[in-house]
Amino acid sequence: MEASCLELALEGERLCKAGDFKAGVAFFEAAVQVGTEDLKTLSAIYSQLGNAYFYLKEYARALQFHKHDLLLARTIGDRMGEAKASGNLGNTLKVLGRFDEAIVCCQRHLDIAQEQGDKVGEARALYNIGNVYHAKGKQLSWNAAQDPGHLPPDVRETLHRASEFYERNLSLVKELGDRAAQGRAYGNLGNTHYLLGNFTEATTFHKERLAIAKEFGDKAAERRAYSNLGNAHIFLGRFDVAAEHYKKTLQLSRQLRDQAVEAQACYSLGNTYTLLQDYERAAEYHLRHLVIAQELADRVGEGRACWSLGNAYVSMGSPAQALTFAKKHLQISQEIGDRNGELTARMNIAHLQLALGRLTSPAAAEKPDLAGYEAQGARPKRTQRLSAETWDLLRLPLDRGIPRAPSSDEECFFDLLSKFQSSRMDDQRCPLEEGQAGAAEATAAPSVEDRAAQSSVTASPQTEEFFDLIASSQSRRLDDQRASVGSLPGLRITLNNVGHLRGDGDAQEPGDEFFNMLIKYQSSRIDDQRCPPPDVLPRGPTMPDEDFFSLIQRVQAKRMDEQRVDLAGSPEQEASGLPDPQQQCPPGAS
Repeated sequence: MEASCLELALEGERLCKAGDFKAGVAFFEAAVQVGTEDLKTLSAIYSQLGNAYFYLKEYARALQFHKHDLLLARTIGDRMGEAKASGNLGNTLKVLGRFDEAIVCCQRHLDIAQEQGDKVGEARALYNIGNVYHAKGKQLSWNAAQDPGHLPPDVRETLHRASEFYERNLSLVKELGDRAAQGRAYGNLGNTHYLLGNFTEATTFHKERLAIAKEFGDKAAERRAYSNLGNAHIFLGRFDVAAEHYKKTLQLSRQLRDQAVEAQACYSLGNTYTLLQDYERAAEYHLRHLVIAQELADRVGEGRACWSLGNAYVSMGSPAQALTFAKKHLQISQEIGDRNGELTARMNIAHLQLALGRLTSPAAAEKPDLAGYEAQGARPKRTQRLSAETWDLLRLPLDRGIPRAPSSDEECFFDLLSKFQSSRMDDQRCPLEEGQAGAAEATAAPSVEDRAAQSSVTASPQTEEFFDLIASSQSRRLDDQRASVGSLPGLRITLNNVGHLRGDGDAQEPGDEFFNMLIKYQSSRIDDQRCPPPDVLPRGPTMPDEDFFSLIQRVQAKRMDEQRVDLAGSPEQEASGLPDPQQQCPPGAS
């Protein structure tokens, strides 16, 4: 029976390594049903079973098994196992948005690693703490009022803390010669400085990240680095350089056969060429985005592509074609319940229909000439420009609340960009794909065979259940926890292992300070952590996590060729661009 349990676990491990987590879970569950008296083997099974559920996003089950694993590690007096379990618990609490608790757990990981002289564990703990502050800073920025050009002090302080821990992690992994970890640190330092508005510093770090990605032949990381460099150069005003980086992103997304990322790159390129006032090329890339969005059934992305194409055709003096896309935008907005998009589309349609009423062939609005367009995108034909009188009807009005210098388009543009600098893209800037790499590294469990030979316990994510246990056992401490060991699934207590279930746990038990801090945060959550982000439409797969380009497009519309509307625009008009990014776009991942 003992061999059967181990064999089942080994097969589960093999399947999970092959990426078949569902099948792996079935074998691990079967191994637990058979049971074992080997505490190290059981700990390995708990950890890997929890990991498998975590990757399947079945967090409740994952947390259940990781709680078992952490309890077993403490019970058998595995100090290193406790350290790793604390780190994994911190990572999970971060994902749940419980940042202060996460920091306590990650700090415990760091303390034990330093105590034990575990440099690798220390580096991971430093990285994880940086990750938690990073994620907390982003969430605070979603909930905070955003003043032009500045992040709120608490957000800046939190992001500075993230940067400090990433710097400490970078210094240590350099000492250890871990180039892959250096790449992750550089990427996240770039992300943090980007959020702080330090765009020049961000480009420096992302270039380092790019070099290491190329060194390892990591195309996915290389793609993220190019995308991040493009984003930073947009905010530096170097649109031509940004376009080159986005083209590299597009090329790599095709090599990776990732259609969703390919569409995102096309969308970024379309908006970048709008900033460069090359509206024909902008329309070409937006059309490619539209085609992929339709193939992937991404209605949100399709609607945004139609809106972008409408703007591009207005800029090229083709209101008839613009009207077709505006109507499509309206239809999609109604279907997906996008109230802001619907209002925007209705206003654009009204402007366009009024303008077409001044033309000799308004019927053309219903049948735009799309000849020559293919999936790969042909250059749209530039049609005859409209008269200044008609442009006056088509112009996109300005928001009343934004002050404008009478002769400084660029200053107005960058003021607006700065206003929204705290609401950034995540994954597009190396999101949490960078962060997830660290989390995956921290949660990886040793093999079942290795666990049978070693006492180190690696735990994966924990949940509120564990903290409920801690809160209720403050007065009983490890005695109650020890008493529950007998109820662990799959554990067969025998004369061979009963001596390893420690009878005197005081020496290894976490101190009062650790428990008190956890209980403090368990009983009283900070509002900004508990509050969900503002209600927004789900992000389509072909759209960036946070579409700051919607802001750029709206501002660019005020700077277009003959549309070059007088910045003093008529006060009675209302904005016809998309609503603010934080109302339209969901927050990024962490």
